[in-house]
Amino acid sequence: MYKPMSLKLKIDSDIKAAMLAKNKEELEALRSIKSMILLAETEKGVSAEISSDTENKLLMKAAKQRKESAEIFQKEKREELARRELVQLEIINRYLPKQLSQEEVEAIVKNIISQIGAKGPQDMGKVMGAATKQLAGQTEGKLISELVKKLLAL
Repeated sequence: MYKPMSLKLKIDSDIKAAMLAKNKEELEALRSIKSMILLAETEKGVSAEISSDTENKLLMKAAKQRKESAEIFQKEKREELARRELVQLEIINRYLPKQLSQEEVEAIVKNIISQIGAKGPQDMGKVMGAATKQLAGQTEGKLISELVKKLLAL
């Protein structure tokens, strides 16, 4: 049975290519992703390879950190540092699954709300649990939360 290349192997291969191309920015971003994976693999209770779900969560976290750092640097007028973070964000995004649009996320959240039978803000926890599980790695948690609040407030 065909098994897609694990993220770790793909990153290793891309690190070699970046080294050969002498691409320092890409190399730095790839090494940071690899170190996150290695840290996750050595945490207590993790056996052998981490799941693709966990890999996606790590990548989403890294992307969020880069995005927030870039925004802070831009506010402080530190364009060189902001540019560096945005380049790393772009590289991290290559390894993430296709991100859903706000409309696609909203449609999925509406479907979850109808399946659960949620009636109002008191059901937010149930909806958020199902939505974050179903949309893991495909969108930011912040967007899910905003849409769930908006839709349950009606």
